[in-house]
Amino acid sequence: MANKLYVGNLNYRTESESLRSLFSQFGEVVSATILTDRDTGRSRGFGFVEMGDENAASAAIQGLNGTEFEGRMLKVNEARERSNRDSGPRY
Repeated sequence: MANKLYVGNLNYRTESESLRSLFSQFGEVVSATILTDRDTGRSRGFGFVEMGDENAASAAIQGLNGTEFEGRMLKVNEARERSNRDSGPRY
């Protein structure tokens, strides 16, 4: 199991620091990032948390997936490698 977790269905007002704080109860948080729209800067409603070790990552998935945080039911699972999408020009 990887130590990087996908966190979906985030409240659009959730900040990286509150995400880090939530996951820190399960172990060391290396990084917590919420993805934002490149044009508007608004949260895209999901992010990634990198945990210090596999046990902490596993505990966070078990403890947080399907639980409520800031008014939304979280989806937490192991992050998958990004597929090689066609990175052609955007119009």
